[in-house]
Amino acid sequence: MASTADERNLNPSVSPEETDYEQLIDDYSHFAPPHEGELLQGRVVKRHDTDVIVDFGYKSEGLVPIEQFILPDGTIAVQVGDLIDVMIDRQGPPPEGYILLSHQKASRLRAWDNLEKAHREALVISGRVTGRIKGGLSVDVGVPAFMPGSQIDTRPTHNLDSFLGQDIPVKVVKLNRRRGNVVVSRKMAVEEEALGRKSAALEVLQEGGVITGVVKNLTEYGAFIDLGGIDGLLHVSDMSYGRVSHPSEILNAGDTLTVKVLKFDREKERISLGLKQLNPDPWESIEQRYPGGSRVIGRVVSVTDYGAFVELEAGVEGLIHISEMTWSRRMKHPSKVVKVGDQVESVVLDVKPRERRVSLGIKQLEPDPWTTVAARYDIGSVVEGRVRKLTDFGAFIEIEEGIDGLVHISDLSWTKRVKHPSEALKKGQLVQAVILNIDAPNRRLSLGIKQLQPDAWESFFRTHQVGDVVRGRVCRAINFGVFVELAPGVEGLCHRSEIPGASERRADDAALPIGEEMDFKVVKLNETEKKIGLSIRALSDDEERTRLEDYQRHAAAATMTIEEVMNIRVKGESR
Repeated sequence: MASTADERNLNPSVSPEETDYEQLIDDYSHFAPPHEGELLQGRVVKRHDTDVIVDFGYKSEGLVPIEQFILPDGTIAVQVGDLIDVMIDRQGPPPEGYILLSHQKASRLRAWDNLEKAHREALVISGRVTGRIKGGLSVDVGVPAFMPGSQIDTRPTHNLDSFLGQDIPVKVVKLNRRRGNVVVSRKMAVEEEALGRKSAALEVLQEGGVITGVVKNLTEYGAFIDLGGIDGLLHVSDMSYGRVSHPSEILNAGDTLTVKVLKFDREKERISLGLKQLNPDPWESIEQRYPGGSRVIGRVVSVTDYGAFVELEAGVEGLIHISEMTWSRRMKHPSKVVKVGDQVESVVLDVKPRERRVSLGIKQLEPDPWTTVAARYDIGSVVEGRVRKLTDFGAFIEIEEGIDGLVHISDLSWTKRVKHPSEALKKGQLVQAVILNIDAPNRRLSLGIKQLQPDAWESFFRTHQVGDVVRGRVCRAINFGVFVELAPGVEGLCHRSEIPGASERRADDAALPIGEEMDFKVVKLNETEKKIGLSIRALSDDEERTRLEDYQRHAAAATMTIEEVMNIRVKGESR
């Protein structure tokens, strides 16, 4: 500004009196205090223990009590150089040389102005939650405001204490400056913010795109990801190529996550997300990494009735079927061999990338015992084993690990009529058997137990012939005769026609007493069909024939004696 002398030099028409008068007006304006209620702004020039000195544009500086800047935690919220709102405070005596100012009244006035503007223009402002009151929370927005419980959040909130001391966004719902009443809503501010973020997110979302979000919450089937005002679902099956039982195994609420948009329905605002799709699919090159016949090491992740699943790497699991765990056929359950968490070595048997299947085997780590069974065992040799299984047609006997042989029911006994193998054997019993046949290609081994003893039928046929008289016990009767036990397990049939007097009895009457021992004559032998024909009548015929022959001999002897007597008489008379 030019000085008074300069003004006179520049404008000679201005008189010295007029210049001095304007100077007085200008000087007086610096001393004239503002009117009461006027909102001013000043800069802090000094801070003392009791007050703060403020330059607010007048020749006299203002003074504000320090108490107006003390926060609840005891700190002083003002520093030298800060710009602050003030207004003239005429409620107290002005300090000597200063004008008494009030920062609190100015802040309150400024706050009401801001609140009216926020209410009028539906603006979002910041407030601090100061306490709980009946029906909601008390919020400091420059002046005390009330926030009803229904306006705290978009969802029902039960823990109001969690908001205490927090700075939150709110919108002014109701305002009465005269009464000093303010009602605010955090819910409306959150909804508006979410709507804005949602609109921005929808503009950039597209299928195949990669986006960053925050894990909002976890469920049994997946996780909801906040993409900025709109949620997307990351299904548990799309989290990892590996096995994930629950999303909490790899995610936590609040985690920041980069995901891929798999599907986006803009009309329904449904978004499907994927995490594993950000990495290459391990099954694409599975055949190169796990060729057939190679040995691999993995961790058992699941055991079922039919086998065990082994994780070879993240996203790649192979199945060891129960039949591929041991060469033995007596495997009851895979848990007898492996348990969840075990590190196991196995052999790759087959790889099917399209079906995403890898077949593994443990037994292939050892040689197949059937490949050498023919060299280690001879037909006719006696072996020892344990009965592992009984069936209607025979019994399976394990003679070594992985080698089972079948004893057919017909090879259990020479003599007994076995209806079921359980009549002769028990499961777990240690028995001996004879090797009857070896079929290594078909993994079959035929065994016999009766072959340990000589065949009673064979012995009988070898030592007897038709016409022999044998001793036997009548063991059972049938309508056409009786069966006679000639030796243990060897029976012959004596037909009713071969029993004297049997034809005169009724057919349902036993031709001979059961249990009686007597002699029979062998009248028929058929070794192929194992049939022996017996007869009692033949014995009677033999006896009758013998008696007749004896009679004839005696009669002949008697005849000779008479002739001899007659001859003697004739000779005597001639003399």
